[in-house]
Amino acid sequence: MNYAASSEQCLSRILAGLDLSFLSQRDLKLFTNRLNSHFHELFTRYVDVYGHQFDCYYHLSQLVLSLAMGLKNRKADLKRLDRARSHDDKLWHQQENQVGMACYVDLKGPTLTELQAKIPYFKSLGLTYLHLMPLYASPEGDSDGGYAVSDYRKVNPVLGNMKELEALSKALRDAGINLVLDFVFNHTSDEHRWAKAALTGDENYQNYYYLFDDRTIPDQYEQSLREIFPQVRRGSFTWNETMQKWVWTTFNSFQWDLNYSNPAVFNAITEEMLFLANIG
Repeated sequence: MNYAASSEQCLSRILAGLDLSFLSQRDLKLFTNRLNSHFHELFTRYVDVYGHQFDCYYHLSQLVLSLAMGLKNRKADLKRLDRARSHDDKLWHQQENQVGMACYVDLKGPTLTELQAKIPYFKSLGLTYLHLMPLYASPEGDSDGGYAVSDYRKVNPVLGNMKELEALSKALRDAGINLVLDFVFNHTSDEHRWAKAALTGDENYQNYYYLFDDRTIPDQYEQSLREIFPQVRRGSFTWNETMQKWVWTTFNSFQWDLNYSNPAVFNAITEEMLFLANIG
């Protein structure tokens, strides 16, 4: 396959079929320029993974739409930062002069507001980025230290809220420090809205996870899968009584592995990442 020619034709058809009138003329020009620069790489990798599926083109088209919506929702100061960084030879996180710190908000804050008050201290250390461990909404008791995410768009209320996270991000940027969030994309909590929809019998959302009617395939996987928490439970699959199915749960029974063989999952998790990127 001539991927170069195919990607150009595919992009032309996608743009012809999408209504991007929600973008300003300036953003539309920026978006199409970026697509022209990067779509070939996206197309090649997307088709490598999903090209055998009958609806690959549809999902790729929806992904482009999601990317456009992400640009629309990006605030002006972040767009200015994007433009400034576009002239750099390397992406900022690939630069050898970066100095970072990783921490849990509750151990360093213990809230987002109190963490913001420590920016002068971070500045004195010479930090250029602050990496926060998972701070998203998660079920009390079954949170796995924040790694069982029930909502990527909400902060654990013990730590603060999204407005406070956005304020922290801006204050860090003003101090010359980038904010990095630990993003959990292998699995969600069984209380995430996708999992809840799957529990109601919605097949679209059941396909967001790895579900099995019997032990045939899980038993084959179990021969080589490494148990993550063998002191807590054995095996990597959990029987769900409501769905009458086995769920792939690599870490804990309440953390359902996402099914990335489904392009809808890739697109959905991309939208969650874009939301967080637009927080700053």
